[in-house]
Amino acid sequence: MVFSSLLFLFAFLPLNLLCYHFAPGLQRKNLVMLCFSLVFYAWAGPKYVLLLVGMALADWFFCLRMDRVGATYWQRKLNLILACVVDLGLLCVFKYLTFLLENTNRWFGWPEDVPQILLPIGISFYTFQLLSYVVDVYRRDIPAQRSFPKLLLYVSLFHQCVAGPIVRYQDIADEIDYRHASRQEIADGIGRFTVGLAKKAILANPCGSLADIFLCSSSLSFSDMLAQLSSRSALSLWLGVLCYTLQIYLDFSAYSDMAIGMGRMIGFHYRENFDYPYIARSVTEFWRRWHISLSQFFRDYVYIPLGGNRCGVLRQIRNLAVTWLLTGLWHGASWNFLLWGAYYLIFLLIEKFLLRGRLERLPSLVRRCYVLLVVALGWLIFRVTSMTCLGAAFLGLFGGNGNPWTDYETTVTLRSYIVFLAVAILACTPLVRNLYRRLNRAIDGMPILQKPWTVLQCAVPVLLLILSTAALVGDQYNPFLYYRF
Repeated sequence: MVFSSLLFLFAFLPLNLLCYHFAPGLQRKNLVMLCFSLVFYAWAGPKYVLLLVGMALADWFFCLRMDRVGATYWQRKLNLILACVVDLGLLCVFKYLTFLLENTNRWFGWPEDVPQILLPIGISFYTFQLLSYVVDVYRRDIPAQRSFPKLLLYVSLFHQCVAGPIVRYQDIADEIDYRHASRQEIADGIGRFTVGLAKKAILANPCGSLADIFLCSSSLSFSDMLAQLSSRSALSLWLGVLCYTLQIYLDFSAYSDMAIGMGRMIGFHYRENFDYPYIARSVTEFWRRWHISLSQFFRDYVYIPLGGNRCGVLRQIRNLAVTWLLTGLWHGASWNFLLWGAYYLIFLLIEKFLLRGRLERLPSLVRRCYVLLVVALGWLIFRVTSMTCLGAAFLGLFGGNGNPWTDYETTVTLRSYIVFLAVAILACTPLVRNLYRRLNRAIDGMPILQKPWTVLQCAVPVLLLILSTAALVGDQYNPFLYYRF
């Protein structure tokens, strides 16, 4: 079950909110959220609920031992290590073992039969949440949660369990025990949820469909994918890269919008996860705006503990290399993700040690174009998992496969979708948000317009829901890009 499914929109979520708001007392409200969250997660595979509960139970136990009165430094360290071994060990088994064995089979012929281990949905997200909780307890930034159901609620909360953002326990610890959603917060939450839904259903899905048309479908076999990428016109490949660049931002940020909106409906306040990254003027700034919760996790739990930038140049480079190779590997068990991490590492090192202040002296437009080009080509590495196909795609962008620069079919398709693409590009900028804020401030000083403005604010979420539902009913293309995480 995904947020953009009709089952979730018109059955699961309304029933959840109904049961939640009629449950007496916060303790029972938490129980309602826990039950619904476990059912939501079990929808994709009931047996993996045991994995989620088991990991949370192990970390709850280790953290209680870490936090007990009289625990020595070495006892706390031992329990931290055991918790990390459990969490990272299970993550590696389910996410990376098949990848490792496939490569040993290719290089050394062992083992003959490689087991195909099904990846539990969201395992990377809830593993990182558990790790942040364990490390924060070890650092004494937070006390250990004495109630296992409350810790399990934090880990399994269906708003963010399978698609993020990565929520740290200390951000919502107080809200688990004390929270209240006012009418205004509920209204804001509904508005934020419907905006995210519209991004996903009306914009991201068609962008993904166009990316399949202009590039190739990711479900094709290796030979078919290679043939299509080698023969596509350069214009078709560039448009495919553009469409995938739009899709991945609109899709990822849509899920964060929906999670933040659902949280506000019941009194949880999750941090922002995307801050219009495509307007960044450096790759460094891009990563401050893109998937903020993930970037902050690697900064606080990998880069800074390794020494961060408080050491010599060589150690800084080492710290960045470890961080970015792990960042790439987090996104998937494939060589292209390691390459993607190394790709960004190179640009970040160039900006940090070679360009320094030179980049800031360039015109803003030039800097933004530079970032968009780097990011768009990076998304091509992210999308194409085969190294051979990836090489063909890069050559094809510049006519290196003997492919034409353009073709009639691509030109006709572009003309048909040019207005849609312009709207999708606009949705990746803060222009609409800024316009809304200016109108809101202007109308605050005009009492005669406040009532119509309020009616319009109430009507927009309803309209977005209707349009999104129509898009979902009429289109079978509704991918869940987070499946690999």
